[in-house]
Order: sequence, then C-alpha cells, then structure tokens
Amino acid sequence: MASSLENGHDNSGDYRGDTLEIYPLSCYYFGSKPAVPVRDETLADRLHRLKSNYAARGMRTCVEAVILVELFKHPNLLLLQVRNSVFKLPGGRMRPGESEVECLKRKLSSKLSVEEGSGPDWEVGECLGMWWRPHFEALMYPCLPPNVKMPKECTKLFLVKLPESRKFTVPKNFKLLAVPLCQIHENYKDHG
Repeated sequence: MASSLENGHDNSGDYRGDTLEIYPLSCYYFGSKPAVPVRDETLADRLHRLKSNYAARGMRTCVEAVILVELFKHPNLLLLQVRNSVFKLPGGRMRPGESEVECLKRKLSSKLSVEEGSGPDWEVGECLGMWWRPHFEALMYPCLPPNVKMPKECTKLFLVKLPESRKFTVPKNFKLLAVPLCQIHENYKDHG
C-alpha cells in the first residue's frame, strides 16, 4: 500500500491533484556491485579542483535526485553514504551537451543499478530547487545573490518517482540509507 504526499490546494481553494505516491521500503530490493573509485581529498583539495575545472570549462552544473520511500508510515529520503561520514543525494556533474534529465538518468543508473543503462527507466519529475556556489568556498546557497555575475557551480534537485518495486544495486564502498525527513531539517552535522 502506497502513502501519498499531497501538494494541497491552489489559491481558489480547489484541490489540484498533485500527489506523489511513495511506497514502503520493503517493496524494494537491495544488492551490491564492485566498489567505485572515490577521491580521498580534503576540502581544500576539492576547492582547488573546482577552480581548475572552472578555468577549463566554466561553471559546473550538477543534478541530484530527491527519492522518497515510506518507512514506519513516514517519508524517508534516500541518501548515499560515502566513507561513513559523507551523505549525498544520488547524482553528479553534467557532461557538455547533456540535458539535465539525461545526466540524472545516467548518474542514477551508474550509482543505483546493476549496469549503466540497465533496468527500468528512471522517472525524473520536476525541478524542486537550485543551489548555487557563488565563490570558491564550501557553502552553497538556495539563491544566487544579484551581485554575483559568474557563479562557480549550480546544483539542481529533481524529484524522481519510484515504481512500486525496483532493485537498487549500490557500489560496495557506498551505503544507500533511508533517512526520515524530520532528521534532515537543520541537521547538516549528521547528513551534510
């Protein structure tokens, strides 16, 4: 049985019918595949790499997936855990000429499926928000300050709707966790 998250009513008070079906975590199957290389770098190393890439290619554009499941009758967000300390939404950097949806489907397949491009297609929904890195610093912001003309990075969050059942296959050096939404809010120390 699915749970529903509803977007509610429009300004006239009429129900709009925007409903997202989320299914229990028990409807999904989990496996592992060989580990993938992960850069072991400090924050300073990452910012230096961001500067080098910016000089070569310009602004970095990333896409990430917001994937919800139901656990104990509450919505949970699926997060990838890397090195027991870093939590992130599945996704990654776009290739030149690649659309946002193509990139997100490619990244989801490479990080959460048996083989890239295998299995059922991912249903990428609407863009939920954008986060900006205006300067070469660690923090990202939910809006771009008007005085910033050349941002360094933009990350777009997309809702990904899951089917009633699916197999997730995650690299052995990652963990796929279902984290309650109430633990995400203002909890950057635990979940990034």
